[in-house]
Amino acid sequence: MPRILIVEDDRTTGEYLARGLGEAGFAVELSVDGADGLHRLLEGGIDLAIVDVMLPRLDGFALVKALRAAGVQMPVLHLTARDAVADRVHGLESGADDYLVKPFAFTELLARVRTLLRRGEPRAETTRLSVADLELDLVRRRAVRSGRRIDLTAKEFALLELLLRRRGEVLPRSLIAAEVWDMNFDSDTNVVEVAIRRLRAKIDDGFEHKLIRTLRGMGYVLEAEG
Repeated sequence: MPRILIVEDDRTTGEYLARGLGEAGFAVELSVDGADGLHRLLEGGIDLAIVDVMLPRLDGFALVKALRAAGVQMPVLHLTARDAVADRVHGLESGADDYLVKPFAFTELLARVRTLLRRGEPRAETTRLSVADLELDLVRRRAVRSGRRIDLTAKEFALLELLLRRRGEVLPRSLIAAEVWDMNFDSDTNVVEVAIRRLRAKIDDGFEHKLIRTLRGMGYVLEAEG
């Protein structure tokens, strides 16, 4: 069971995160100031840290910088109300792996946590991904459903590969934008919706069982019915 340390001085937020992550299957510890959080992380045994920026005794940026200087490479997610671009850049340059601004949707935070943990896992080389009667050949860059070849653009292929690798998980638009387009999500941009609509037309239209579902206000999930 992955162990997560939350470094957050607002107890309401910290307890909310601890409860939600605990229900999602993680072992969670909570620290309320930066110095204590750094001490706990240096002790080891933590797989991922969620760190606020504005912390007593030691701010989150300094915490992560000290952690990296000590050679500790566990994934770190900054969760903070500081939303300026300069703050995001500073946080990432100081050694954080991701940066999420408050207020946030818990489903997005959970998706980012799982992504960060997965990046550090050794993974056997996979050449084919499949669900139900849909198969994706990663070597030949081909998609086939029920024996029918489906022509995809490069971005559609990348999007379908992401959905298949994360089958059964609800993926928020921001995560999809970051993974497929390597861009920060902009609420005024509908690139994800357009791409999902085009992909759905190719792999779902004309088939009895639909694979891509939209969960309003949450994101998209690919899974077999039932």
